Amino acid sequence: MKKYTFILSFLLISTNIFGETNIFGHWLTSGSIVKIENCDDYICAKIETLFVEDGVDPKQILDDQNKDKSLRSRPLVGINILDNFLIKDINQKTFKGGKIYDPRRGKTYKSNLYLNDNGILRVEGCVAFICDGEDWRPLEVTINEDGTKEAVLKNSSQSD
Repeated sequence: MKKYTFILSFLLISTNIFGETNIFGHWLTSGSIVKIENCDDYICAKIETLFVEDGVDPKQILDDQNKDKSLRSRPLVGINILDNFLIKDINQKTFKGGKIYDPRRGKTYKSNLYLNDNGILRVEGCVAFICDGEDWRPLEVTINEDGTKEAVLKNSSQSD
């Protein structure tokens, strides 16, 4: 019985160490923190906070660049920026054929997502055959007793 307990413990520990590389969770982007979740078997990524100047409430920043004038008065915090990425497998590392909304330009682009072995998510927007993007870094977010949140990089030793 002790032999099985050891093996089970090892499997739980190794799954915890090596199995944390999936797309779900909080991500640090160039201008925000987004939370990627499973929304009815599709990826969704909602903006949780925006990086703004001191004294500016991120929840007051509006989607004022949106091509759809009726959406320009909505706050950016809370909107979904990823769409049409079907989840085929819980361990999936590549997602193609979806769309990303860029609130800075108010435009939606074809998009691809690539979860690298180092835990960094490559997020690309594409126009015609040309794709460009940025790397999103995984965050560990904790909620304090007073309801405030703290975020740190999951693996601060990650390099580009």
